[in-house]
Amino acid sequence: MAHEVVDGSSMQRALTRITYEIIEQNKGVENLVFVGIKTRGVYLAKRLAKRLNQLENVNVPVAALDVSLYRDDRHIPDHHREPTVKTDQLNVNITDKHVILVDDVLFTGRTVRAALDALMDMGRPKRISLAVLVDRGHWELPIRPDFVGKNIPTALNETVHVAVEEYDGHEDVTIEHHNEK
Repeated sequence: MAHEVVDGSSMQRALTRITYEIIEQNKGVENLVFVGIKTRGVYLAKRLAKRLNQLENVNVPVAALDVSLYRDDRHIPDHHREPTVKTDQLNVNITDKHVILVDDVLFTGRTVRAALDALMDMGRPKRISLAVLVDRGHWELPIRPDFVGKNIPTALNETVHVAVEEYDGHEDVTIEHHNEK
């Protein structure tokens, strides 16, 4: 049974706060590109770009990134074949840009590591920052988010679910506890 830890309006406030932090830390919004990690990270990246447009009247490009080929825990790598980067918007140039990588939940850091590998195959960003809606801890790699909507300490036998209106039909963050066997 999952219990809600963040409701939809709290999610919106967290995304607005992240947007302000991005503006403050970058002293503006020049050369920004949002890259959302599929699936829910893409919707969050689009929301950040929309909010940035409302606040600063600039259109920041948004790209979607599928990192499944780069995961070290989901397939056996074939070192004799070059991986193919799959994005929805190949026309977004990330070279010499400040890329804000966006994901819904940071857990071990392996998805972010895969995204970094994929980004390097797409171009050479000037800088990469990480924005996550939820940081639940348990990092296995030296990856730390630059922008965090909510820190939610969890146990290893719990799962954090982020639901976004565009994909799930409702908005919230829930934690589901799994009984150990």
